[in-house]
Amino acid sequence: MLDCRKDLLEGLQVLDLTRLLPGPLCTMILGDYGAAVLKIEDPFTGDPTRAVGEPADGSGSFFRLLNRNKKSMALNLKSARGREIMHGLVKKSDLLVEGFRPGVMKRLGMSFAELSALNPSLIYASITGYGQEGGYRERAGHDLNYTALSGLLDLSAPPGGAPVMPAVQIADIGAGSLTALSGLLMALYAREKSGRGCHIDISMTRGLLPWLTYAAALPGHALPRRGCGHLTGAYACYNLYETSGGRYMSLGALEPRFWQNFCRAVGKPRWIGKQFDPAAQESLLEQLATLFREKTQAEWIEFFAPHDACCEPVLTLEEAAAHPLSQEQGYWIEVESPGGALKRQPGFPLLFSRCPGRVRLPPPRLGEHSFEVLSALGYSKAAIKELAADGIIRVNEGNQGIEKVIIDGAMQNKPDEK
Repeated sequence: MLDCRKDLLEGLQVLDLTRLLPGPLCTMILGDYGAAVLKIEDPFTGDPTRAVGEPADGSGSFFRLLNRNKKSMALNLKSARGREIMHGLVKKSDLLVEGFRPGVMKRLGMSFAELSALNPSLIYASITGYGQEGGYRERAGHDLNYTALSGLLDLSAPPGGAPVMPAVQIADIGAGSLTALSGLLMALYAREKSGRGCHIDISMTRGLLPWLTYAAALPGHALPRRGCGHLTGAYACYNLYETSGGRYMSLGALEPRFWQNFCRAVGKPRWIGKQFDPAAQESLLEQLATLFREKTQAEWIEFFAPHDACCEPVLTLEEAAAHPLSQEQGYWIEVESPGGALKRQPGFPLLFSRCPGRVRLPPPRLGEHSFEVLSALGYSKAAIKELAADGIIRVNEGNQGIEKVIIDGAMQNKPDEK
């Protein structure tokens, strides 16, 4: 990989008003590739994920996994002075990402119409469960609800069985974080031609539509049924099999040549012509189940190593992190926390021939960069201290250039949550 002097997204200014998972992951990826991401947090509580997971350096492990390469400003957006500061930041920013329910930003005086009047080139992304319009716009939800309503969850079940709860957040990440990332980059490209920003409405339920593309690609107008598709367990060539000892192997021999390789490797050439014969699947599934129970997972790994048959072990997360594939390509990285401890995190999802992703900043303490940001906007040290004392901002004790600011009194005057 060639080195380059500048990060891929260097110079891009991002305001991150998101919390929890979908938005923070999206903005972290932008930060990984060089964007300057400023995380705006509530000065009284911060991002709720600061309290989730193993605590260290004032935040939980869940927060640290989603907020490297960001700076934190703790700002009370419900106050007039807080909104004034926000307006100053908007004028200098390229992207704004928010994840509140529809209507919240408008009530705060920070709708797209209001902020684009201050900065016509601003690209403004809203990530919600059900979108900005329609009867579900204000309905609460989580990943499980979005996959349920999209039809995806029902497909993840054997015929007559219960749906399987996904082990990862498909809607939050795939339809939220990554869809938002795609939209932001497309909007940046469009802005290069027009000079104007736009509003992007990201519904995590709507963002699941591309995930249903293959499932809906059936002859005629028939809709897929659970457990009856090529990729949902109805066919022996694409399935999971238990081995001796209780571990599992994944067989993904979907293309005929891989199925042929598999059948010849296990000494069953008579199976080759039955790959997609519906009448043969029940028998094939039983025979393959019996076959795989003849060896342990470790023995099957060794057996299939020289064969191009799409048969791989089902690994635990710990095993996956230690696997040669992960080690060779740097799937996992170690990130230093503000206190100096090293923690393992998922690495960078994209490999560019130039300007690779890198860790420039550890996950920030709450309000760690408030003083720095306000100073850059022209606020004096005295004005910053006054804002902190009034509960408009929070200045972390670790800040350099300003004395320790104690705002316990301001914390007692926390505004209501209306």
